[in-house]
Amino acid sequence: MTDFKPDKINPPTCSIPGEPDYTGVAIVELMPEPPPGDYLEAMKLANGVADERLGDYMLLSWYDRDRDFESPQHASECHANSAVPGYVDYGLYHGATLKVDIGAGRFVFFYMPVELS
Repeated sequence: MTDFKPDKINPPTCSIPGEPDYTGVAIVELMPEPPPGDYLEAMKLANGVADERLGDYMLLSWYDRDRDFESPQHASECHANSAVPGYVDYGLYHGATLKVDIGAGRFVFFYMPVELS
């Protein structure tokens, strides 16, 4: 009878989480003075940038650090040990071409253009 020993030569590998791939995404970082008082003020600023750069647009995902709230809700639950938050992953993999970051990550918004036929 032979003894079974796990394969120590080729152990299973796990990919190490990396930084998000922003290829094709314009990133606008804003540090307004005074800073926006809340999410709604920040969204107005971000929507203005999206309107200027994209014309017709759709807001795909966002994050409000003040309230630790994201959309889509619970997007980060499956990213608990990831370097990429769920709202970032969702925006990037659903067609975002614009990221607006207000206050160094305090509010983050991902947009895509809407092509009207």
